[in-house]
Amino acid sequence: MYREQVTTQDEALCHLFFHCSMKDAKFDEAELEMVSGKMVEMGLQSKLDFKEEIIKYNNYKSTITNEDAYLQYLIEKINPVNDIALYSYCIEILLSDAHMDIAEDSLSNKIAAALKLETPAQEITKKLMLQRKVIETNKIV
Repeated sequence: MYREQVTTQDEALCHLFFHCSMKDAKFDEAELEMVSGKMVEMGLQSKLDFKEEIIKYNNYKSTITNEDAYLQYLIEKINPVNDIALYSYCIEILLSDAHMDIAEDSLSNKIAAALKLETPAQEITKKLMLQRKVIETNKIV
């Protein structure tokens, strides 16, 4: 069903971010603002109606039976030039609540696999984003 709903690069990026933000089943106003901010940063607000996209995502998310295939589909649609940067955005979204649970960590690994990132790049990126979150949260450098 998602293949009919997500057909463009911009939609795929938007839905990847939604998937990351909703993985822990906690999606509050602060997280919505952060994800929306990332999408605005990338210029998606002029091309997409975020409310419409979240409705589309919510309509098909329960039909995702193979998360690896879903992520691979989104990554292929996005066709990223800057794969580590995309991965870092995903990690930042996963950490938006200052915590990464087992499901979110698994998702980060699946995204890295879909992006074909090697383990050292994954680990460095994840560590960087974790440290940035600690600094942001605790104001400790």
